[in-house]
Amino acid sequence: MKKYPTPVLWLKAPLAAAMLCFVTLLIAGYPAQLTQGQQSQPNQEAQAKAASGGGQTQGQVLGPAGEVWGFSNLAEIPGTPWRIHDANRPQPRVVSAGDAPGAAPSDAIVLFDGKDLSKWALRSRDGAISDAPWAVHDGIFESGRAGSISTREKFGDIQLHIEFATPVKVVGNSQGRGNSGVIFMGRYEIQVLDSYNNRTYADGMAASIYGEWPPLINVARKPGEWQTYDIMFHGPRVGADGKVQPGSLTVLHNGVLVQDHVPVKGDATTAAMFKSVTPKGPLVLQDHGNPVRYRNIWLRPL
Repeated sequence: MKKYPTPVLWLKAPLAAAMLCFVTLLIAGYPAQLTQGQQSQPNQEAQAKAASGGGQTQGQVLGPAGEVWGFSNLAEIPGTPWRIHDANRPQPRVVSAGDAPGAAPSDAIVLFDGKDLSKWALRSRDGAISDAPWAVHDGIFESGRAGSISTREKFGDIQLHIEFATPVKVVGNSQGRGNSGVIFMGRYEIQVLDSYNNRTYADGMAASIYGEWPPLINVARKPGEWQTYDIMFHGPRVGADGKVQPGSLTVLHNGVLVQDHVPVKGDATTAAMFKSVTPKGPLVLQDHGNPVRYRNIWLRPL
């Protein structure tokens, strides 16, 4: 006798097929639903832009070519009259960088270009001024028992770049070896010295603030090799209350930070104690009797 499936079993097969189709369709549509969900936020932003007019977000300031120049509705920056990304904030002036690392930018005052010492002078103790007597040759100039020289022009706060080389042949030791100095306002000296394997007092080695602050590290090159100082100098000044507000010295020796915003007061220990404050003074290169070479000197008033 032939058997037929029960009604319950007969219904199970179509039901299982229907459920399988439903699950398949659900899985097939899931990526599209996910993509649609992921795009919902950008779509909302686009709708907001369209609502504000011309696809421009609220508060956004555009330039003539549609480029974003800034915003007009962001939070204020404390202590300034500006907002974050303020479209009305003045743009920095354009300065052309030097053609090579260490070369003078377009707004620099070049103090030595390899040709002459016309920007420098020899000042005697009685105040007389004469031409700088240091020897100029082969794009460099050199100290050597002729007296310290100073700039004819006086300066206040400056950024200074200067390159120097101590003698290839090592003669002497401690302070008698490649000794010179870069003196700001005729008062505050950054020591020039051959400090390669040359022990001396810490506040008198290369890149020290002479008599006050040793450098953070010693990065002196070998004798005869060219070295660089990049120095940011802010002179002390008298505040509204009559008190002296310290300036600062920041020094990079061969590209490495060795003096980090060190305070400069109204006195100095270079040659004598200065108790007054002056707004400007000459830049001085010290002649200590050693033949130190210099080249590529420029500064930027700050």
